[in-house]
Amino acid sequence: MATHGIRDKVAIVGMGCTPFGEHWDKSAEDLLVDANQEALASAGLTQDDVDAYWLGTMASGFSGQLLSRTLKLNYKPVTRVENFCATGSEAFRNACYAVASGAVDVAMAIGVEKLKDSGYSGLTSAAPPHDGTSVAITAPAAFGLLAPAYANMTGIDDEQLKDVITRIAWKNHYNGARNERAQFRKELSMDAIRNSPKVSGMLGVMDCSGVSDGSAAAIVVRAEDAYKYTDKPIFVKALSMVAGPGDGPMDPTFDYTSIREVVKCAENAYAEAGVKDPRNEFALAEVHDCFTPTELVLMEDLGFSEKGKAWRDVLDGKFDLQGELPVNPDGGLTSFGHPIGASGLRMLFECWLQLRQEAPAERQIASIASGERTLGLTHNLGGRPGDCVSFISVVGTEPAA
Repeated sequence: MATHGIRDKVAIVGMGCTPFGEHWDKSAEDLLVDANQEALASAGLTQDDVDAYWLGTMASGFSGQLLSRTLKLNYKPVTRVENFCATGSEAFRNACYAVASGAVDVAMAIGVEKLKDSGYSGLTSAAPPHDGTSVAITAPAAFGLLAPAYANMTGIDDEQLKDVITRIAWKNHYNGARNERAQFRKELSMDAIRNSPKVSGMLGVMDCSGVSDGSAAAIVVRAEDAYKYTDKPIFVKALSMVAGPGDGPMDPTFDYTSIREVVKCAENAYAEAGVKDPRNEFALAEVHDCFTPTELVLMEDLGFSEKGKAWRDVLDGKFDLQGELPVNPDGGLTSFGHPIGASGLRMLFECWLQLRQEAPAERQIASIASGERTLGLTHNLGGRPGDCVSFISVVGTEPAA
């Protein structure tokens, strides 16, 4: 696949992110206002300075009117996008391309979801009619298939695998407990996680992402203009989005030990960004840990671990906050929560804080503070294994030479 990309053509100059959680006292509109105002303030801009908007939401509103009415925009273009759980990332990708093309000077990507009031969890819209080849199972059941498949591939037994996915949940709740914006801000013991109520197969409640309300926003400009707005811009090195053919459940060679869309997405992103050794080049990675086995498989699909070795790296603490490559230092979906339209932008918000060295001291990543590493990665997935979309961004503090 040819990847021309927009490396170092666009920069993030402002971001905002609300706390994620059960916001019974706030509407989707309230959350959009909060994220928008924080993003504008961080860039020193007013509403009139933004030329166009991309709004990401799965089910909290229709058309660009949701944002236009809320922010009282005066006849500006607002495009509403949706791409399953990668909706926020899709808004960001489109805003970046608009700026890189020269169509607009300043663009905002903003995502929102209000799930708690709906009474539903996960994706809140009904599936359209299909040809009968799709398997009608829940998301926990679908992603739960990754666990026994991984155990079969590696030869580890169920008890070992339970230790591994428990360790992933423990790490993410440890990180989230140190994040004032996270939905779940409590450290949990390994025993509490291991013995949490069962949801599907090996998955317990603590292995699943939270149902949340929240919003996040990013303001992007052309790279050459970035220092007009901030002395610490974050430059976009790669944007990769792929949609799979959806044949996994029907393909006898698909064994649930890898998500092919993620592998292809990573190949494209790394080629665009010039990344050769992802484990040793990234300072942090924010990945789509909708369920703990997903994060385990992603470590190999993203090239952070050798095939069949991620379980050892997890147990060795390689992806801990103080580890070799911190993964989900903000708590991830597991602890931060997952308002669908905002999650991809929330991941970028953590890169924004960390790479600018504005994260709280107890969460600030050492390799960034030392100047050793300057790149961050976000990975967003929508759908389920064998039938999904995948997004990856690579961002960094250093502009093109």
